[in-house]
Amino acid sequence: MYKLILVDDEEDVREGVVREVNWDAIGFEVIEKAENGREALEMVERLQPDVVVTDIQMPFMNGLQLAEAIRERFPTIKLIILTGHDEFEYAQRAIKLHIDEYVLKPFSAQELINALLKVKGQIQEEVAHRENVQLLMEHYRKSMPVLKENFLATLMNRKLPREEVYQKAANYGIELNGRSFVAAVMSIDGALIPEEELENREELSKSVSLKYSADQALKYFALLNITEEIVDKRRLGLVFMHHDQVVVLAARESEDRETALQETMKVLEEVRQNVEKYLKFTLTVGIGTVMKDVTKISYSYEDAVLALDYRLILGNNRIISIDDVETRSVEKVRFDDVKEHALTRCIKVGTNQEIRETMDELFQGIEGAVSVKDYQIYLLEILTCILKAAKDSNLNVDEVFGDNFVPFTEINKFTSLEEAKHWLAELCASMMNHIATDRQYTYKNLVEMAKDYTKNHYHEGDITINKVCSHLHISAGYFSSIFKKETKMTFVNYLNHIRMEAAKELLRTTDMKALEIAEKVGYADANYFSFSFRKNVGVSPKEYRNNSVKGQ
Repeated sequence: MYKLILVDDEEDVREGVVREVNWDAIGFEVIEKAENGREALEMVERLQPDVVVTDIQMPFMNGLQLAEAIRERFPTIKLIILTGHDEFEYAQRAIKLHIDEYVLKPFSAQELINALLKVKGQIQEEVAHRENVQLLMEHYRKSMPVLKENFLATLMNRKLPREEVYQKAANYGIELNGRSFVAAVMSIDGALIPEEELENREELSKSVSLKYSADQALKYFALLNITEEIVDKRRLGLVFMHHDQVVVLAARESEDRETALQETMKVLEEVRQNVEKYLKFTLTVGIGTVMKDVTKISYSYEDAVLALDYRLILGNNRIISIDDVETRSVEKVRFDDVKEHALTRCIKVGTNQEIRETMDELFQGIEGAVSVKDYQIYLLEILTCILKAAKDSNLNVDEVFGDNFVPFTEINKFTSLEEAKHWLAELCASMMNHIATDRQYTYKNLVEMAKDYTKNHYHEGDITINKVCSHLHISAGYFSSIFKKETKMTFVNYLNHIRMEAAKELLRTTDMKALEIAEKVGYADANYFSFSFRKNVGVSPKEYRNNSVKGQ
């Protein structure tokens, strides 16, 4: 069933349309009826229907103004305009509003049904187009190179879950079979050209050699091609561009780190020599640590980039392995961006259960796998992340952890990993509770400020949710959600409530006319004030005043 709102200022027309059309049979449900554009717009914002059927000539906000407001804020809603013969030319000029269908008054039930069925067909066609598997597959196939490149870039930048790595690799036709993985980064050297050659540079640039070419992109394309050719021939692994450099991801069957590293270095040396011989320029290669876990490829890439930096000391045109320049007895334990993000998110918006699970993941596999020095640094990195989250959340550390809190000395007192994990989890839980309390206070404070501002400015005709948000320096989307959460009503309903209460007070205690009261409570149109009053209170302003006098 598609949801529909019917808008017409004549009650007979509204009720007649509802009565004469078999809505179930054509797949529609009339969820609300409105008698003017303003009322209809409030309903649209609250209910977000699939279709709005509206008359043009209505009080307070006509059909085209309503259509324009809907198009601006809810572009997917379909619009059907009901228009008289003398209004048709006027309605046609609204083509820029992309009205979906027109129904000319006077109309029969069948004519409206025909328009509704056309609109229904449009909705179904749009849905079918977006769900068309064949079109999606074709688009997916064309996008495959980009998706594959994005996946490999992500694999280099952060740790991914094992299931996701293998699933995406299979989807993109990438082979990641192996027991050892190592990343290498290849960078073209920027060697200076001898002065005697500078005079003939223009002449030399016309030669087939890339040595004197100023086009770095062309050089890297040539490097990519020759690397792919050799790596494929030797079945070493994958070759791709990342951060304007050529990256090689080697996947080896050997579980022995040294064997995997030597096999990789041998192929990359072949690439280096071929580039120098045939492309006439040199390159330097950085090789990372061999990883036995496919999810840790990003660590190897990180080390490869670090190894490449050592060319400033060791010189260009060579292969530099991180194991040669930074001796490591065991694999490093790393507190990377992914772990930092997970821990920070957990502290700010997580639960106690999530904190325990996150800590379990942070400490998984550490025992016996790292040096004491790396273990201490790892704890310091976790602690720094926690304190940074406290600072970002404007928490008072002494208030949260106590006056005698000296965090960086505490980590030297632990006699086991379990003790350290428990202590860090307690810190996180304490912070989480304080942040949640502060957030709730902030919500209540913002809503109270909004209420105060509304009570002081409800008499202004131009007060809107955007004006209140501008005063509070927050976004409308954020404000709407917390206001409704705290007050159980929308801001528009709250504003109407304040205005109605003020109007009732004035009707009870003064002799002011309805027009004057309308202006006093923020309505520029006295008729719309009367309409809204009857809608909210159940009687007209005059009837309410008379009833109040009788009750005294």
